[in-house]
Amino acid sequence: MKVKDVIHLLEELAPLAYSEDFDNTGLLVGDAQAEVTGVLVTLDTLEAVVDEAIENNCNLIVSFHPIIFKGLKRITGKTYVERVVLKAIKHGISIFAIHTALDNAWNGVNAMMCEKLGLKQRKILIPQSGTIHKLVTYVPSKDAHTVREALFAAGAGNIGNYSNCSFNHSGMGSFMGNEDSNPTLGKKGETHFEPEIEIGVTFQKHLESSILKALFESHPYEEVAYEVTTLNNTNQYIGMGMVGEFEEALTEEAFLKHAKDVFGAGCIRHSALLGKEVKKVAVLGGSGSFAIKAAQGHGADAFITADLKYHDFFSAENRILLTDVGHYESEQYTKELLVAHLSKKITNFAVVLSQVNTNPITYY
Repeated sequence: MKVKDVIHLLEELAPLAYSEDFDNTGLLVGDAQAEVTGVLVTLDTLEAVVDEAIENNCNLIVSFHPIIFKGLKRITGKTYVERVVLKAIKHGISIFAIHTALDNAWNGVNAMMCEKLGLKQRKILIPQSGTIHKLVTYVPSKDAHTVREALFAAGAGNIGNYSNCSFNHSGMGSFMGNEDSNPTLGKKGETHFEPEIEIGVTFQKHLESSILKALFESHPYEEVAYEVTTLNNTNQYIGMGMVGEFEEALTEEAFLKHAKDVFGAGCIRHSALLGKEVKKVAVLGGSGSFAIKAAQGHGADAFITADLKYHDFFSAENRILLTDVGHYESEQYTKELLVAHLSKKITNFAVVLSQVNTNPITYY
């Protein structure tokens, strides 16, 4: 198995197409064609992690956070980032980062937070826009079934809990091929009229290349007429954060203790207690101050995230219990998620969970 094959498996869980624009996900160091001897999964790629990969004969590091975030103008070993890149290259180790692609995935970072907390009835907190595309194409009536089935097999036509969804409209198509054409129907130089079916299907944007491949391979025409548009519809399965509910409401004190225990936090910073029970909870792994209003909009009793600043706590407005459990703490279970996913897919080499604690923050 090559590096690119492992990346393909990771994209089954969290397609890179859903990474945020500011992010730097994907293969950051190494050769996609390199044969993999082992995979080490970590939250951060530090020098100690590269050493751990060497010790475990792993030449691919799958990291949640990207070690290269801002542009590097030189690689001389003066910073921890430069030293990591130099050591990885020296030892033939590739580094792949998945970061916000996994943040936005339905079964990603925030799903793990919900699972560990015991939250049910989960929904995306901030759905990502522009993730649903629509394909419209025109097919001879006798070939419509074949083309539809090919599109469905490639992943088109899935809407929520339903599959094989399409809209079909009968009409009459016309075309005339020039001297260089080789028409499937009609004759070159003559206008031909053909009963056709207009087929419309929606699909997730990361599937576009495979959807179009299926269209071109199944469509009988030499030149395929089609349109792809981006919809503004809300995608209920892609986006930042999640909202869920406890089966039984907790007191605020019990909730804070539960969160502290679940995430192993050295301490928890929170806004003023409101004297009410906590049942609906919003979560967002990592820095999540931008989602406070969204959490309030969902009617959450509490919001668990990290990196809240002094003035962020004023945003609670006596309406929600803001809970900062720490950046590392909120994302720590991501490693388990990635190892579990890869271990189910890979049997011919080791997938190793890093034992290095990369949390840069300690508590006195």
